[in-house]
Amino acid sequence: MRSGSTALPDFPWDSLAEVKATAHAHPGGAVDLSVGTPVDPVPEPIRAALASVSDIPGYPATHGTPELRAAAVEALRRRHGIEGIEPDAVLPTIGSKEMVAWLPRLLGLGPGDTVVIPELAYPTYEVGALLAGASVLRADSLFALGPQRPAMIWLNSPSNPTGRVLGVDHLRKVVEWARARDVIVVSDECYLALGWEAEPLSILHPSVCGGSTQGLLAVHSLSKSANLASYRAGFVTGDPRLVAELLAVRKHAGMIVPRPVQEAMTAALADDEALAVQRERYERRRTVLQKALHHNGFRIDYSEAGLYLWASRGEDAWQTLAWLAERGILVAPGTFYGPKGGQHVRVALTATDERVEAAAERLQ
Repeated sequence: MRSGSTALPDFPWDSLAEVKATAHAHPGGAVDLSVGTPVDPVPEPIRAALASVSDIPGYPATHGTPELRAAAVEALRRRHGIEGIEPDAVLPTIGSKEMVAWLPRLLGLGPGDTVVIPELAYPTYEVGALLAGASVLRADSLFALGPQRPAMIWLNSPSNPTGRVLGVDHLRKVVEWARARDVIVVSDECYLALGWEAEPLSILHPSVCGGSTQGLLAVHSLSKSANLASYRAGFVTGDPRLVAELLAVRKHAGMIVPRPVQEAMTAALADDEALAVQRERYERRRTVLQKALHHNGFRIDYSEAGLYLWASRGEDAWQTLAWLAERGILVAPGTFYGPKGGQHVRVALTATDERVEAAAERLQ
């Protein structure tokens, strides 16, 4: 029997068992900053929305409710200055990771196709290409592609893991290059609402795409902005032709967001106040951790937006990992995200205020 998992890399977090044990042995317990999983409460209006449709027994629509799609369009306009998206070009997804992992295959990519991912990248971009049987090329510049014409390019701004924000000129250049070659560009924008020292732009912003979504897709998540990681709540939008293709395949495959989750998403997309409160929490934790890391000789690169600090002590990432674990602090090594992460660690802002303060005290 053939196993599809043999073509995939090992799940990276499984390799943290030893340093995790060290961190948990600390007298004050572990401060886990290794995974970007929300720890704050789900806002009450979202929970109420979820419960309000819990007695609907029928199948939900794969395309989502009209109210959900309209709420997504309005949130993109209000929060990110994105104009001209039609509700039919919004498709809810079972979280964003599912979409990232299956997108190349859903769009018909396969052997002979190349998917370009950032040099330092969320591991699931590579997994998605491999699941489709496509090849992977790590590149941060168009120059690195040479004469190649890939089938798809992934962008991620703000970046996971580095927090880097791509400027409007860079984004526009990628869009123009890709359109001239009929290449799909997909932008992972799960951290778009979390700009600190820079204001991230969507690939669908008029200053980037010229008011046309042709060949473009943007992936969004409510995990970070509304604490809905357990709800698996995301959506993809952009080129209506590409979204229609995804919808057609997902109908056959049964990839449907549960109806109560669709209602919760609708409420979350309308609640800018809850988003502002969550931003304040992350910004406060970021300030505390940044100061503590600087105090201990860490250099923090990029990190101008997003949910992580990209930190280095100028040594092998696993040495840094062990040093922090001895102090009861667990982070992720940069090697999880690509070969160029060998001297960095990713420090997540997703811990309670109490745990973040505990980490800072241990770094005094």
